[in-house]
Amino acid sequence: MPFVNIKVTKEGVTREQKLKLIKGVTDLLQEVLNKDPQTTHIVIDEVELENWGFAGMQTDDYRKLKST
Repeated sequence: MPFVNIKVTKEGVTREQKLKLIKGVTDLLQEVLNKDPQTTHIVIDEVELENWGFAGMQTDDYRKLKST
C-alpha cells in the first residue's frame, strides 16, 4: 500500500492540477514498482508560505528578498 505525501505552497493550485498530480504519481508507481492503483494513496498538503522555510528564512520573506 504505497502512500505518497505531496507538499506544495498554498498559491492557487487548482483542482485539475491536483488531479494530474494524483493520477501521474499513481501511474508512475504502477509503471515503475508494479503497485496496484487501487491501494495507492496520494495526499496533497497545501502549506502557507510563512509555514515553509529554507535557507534559514520563511519562503515569503525569501522571495521578497530575491525580488529586490
